[in-house]
Amino acid sequence: MRHTTESKQLLSATGALAVLMTCGLPAVAQNAPDSVTLTGIVRDFKDRNAEGGHPDFQRQPTAGFGHYVGMVGDTLDADGKPVFASTGYKLSGNWRNAQNQNIAPPRPYIATRQGDQNGSVSSSEGGALTTAANFRQWFRDVPGVNASKPISITLNRTADGTYVFDDKLDPLYGPMGGFFPINGELYGNYASTGKNYHFTYELQTEFIYRADQGMTFTFIGDDDVWVFIDGKLVIDIGGVHSAISQTIELDRLEWLEDGRTYTLNFFFAERHTTQSNFRIETTLELRTVQLPPTAALYD
Repeated sequence: MRHTTESKQLLSATGALAVLMTCGLPAVAQNAPDSVTLTGIVRDFKDRNAEGGHPDFQRQPTAGFGHYVGMVGDTLDADGKPVFASTGYKLSGNWRNAQNQNIAPPRPYIATRQGDQNGSVSSSEGGALTTAANFRQWFRDVPGVNASKPISITLNRTADGTYVFDDKLDPLYGPMGGFFPINGELYGNYASTGKNYHFTYELQTEFIYRADQGMTFTFIGDDDVWVFIDGKLVIDIGGVHSAISQTIELDRLEWLEDGRTYTLNFFFAERHTTQSNFRIETTLELRTVQLPPTAALYD
């Protein structure tokens, strides 16, 4: 039911894009491609109970399953990777915009808007992950700890100009029942499920910003997802949980300049053997800049 409700919210938001297009201000270029393929790196991990397993995978947070924020810092490090900030603070209520879409908790560089609704979050750390040293391994190749390979996803353009990747609609992942890009590969499947659940995925992309055209990026899924635009955190979905959504409206990022090219860095982790949901909805015409830095690929 959560996905159905949020799909209606997305249609409401993208209705504004259709108006812009009829006014001669296309939300995406009129010659925009019908699909966009992005290539990133998947890193496979063994679960915490296996020999050589990683303590953050198949972990139940100390404060219980749920959505946590504040696990990573607001800016990327010198390697273009998220920085450990805390073991996470559990949300009990989401911040929302006037369209009732979930948004990230306030940051000084994300403008507020009329109609924004406050959320609520615990004041105590919740143990959604273990240590900074362990987190550093999530998005870096570490022999004996993880194994990696390139994986591509294709976002298809819809009639309203939105690009969508949805594991439920994708011809490869739909029959799998979720986003399982390395089933039967690398460290292999989890014995009790027959699927490979424990992995991270990162993308390095870029796009041209068009001011006042309602550009958005939305993720719906589980578990951890962090999105950085121009090196700043704009989507903050940490923790181990069922599918959760969050949206960033790019016009809130008031330092962005019309017509300039900016980076979007996307970091995802699937950490528990329940579900693997993955949906991107965006009006950005993204393209892969390069494969995220890796020391080597292991098989």
